[in-house]
Amino acid sequence: MMKEKIRELNVKNFNSFVESGNCIIDFYADWCGPCKILAPEFEKASEEIKEVNFGKVDIDGNQELAGRFQVMSIPTILFFKNKEQVDRNMGVLSADEIKKKVEKNF
Repeated sequence: MMKEKIRELNVKNFNSFVESGNCIIDFYADWCGPCKILAPEFEKASEEIKEVNFGKVDIDGNQELAGRFQVMSIPTILFFKNKEQVDRNMGVLSADEIKKKVEKNF
């Protein structure tokens, strides 16, 4: 069975997603230029890194989540291990940089 590559997250499914295992979550917006640059890299990383769940949060529709995690600029990528945020990155990362962060954090 192929895993869903990147899950769209919102207030209803966010907590259960974080509780399901190690995960990386991209906070983005459709109008954000750097987010558009990150998107294919994030997708590539999600295909290559099988042991981590990938999700994304559209901050326009989920301001409560953006506020909860103090996302002040986008894109912001949060890394969760054992339900705890262990790292964050603001700005664009390449798929290789995401991989390095996964190796460091998980």
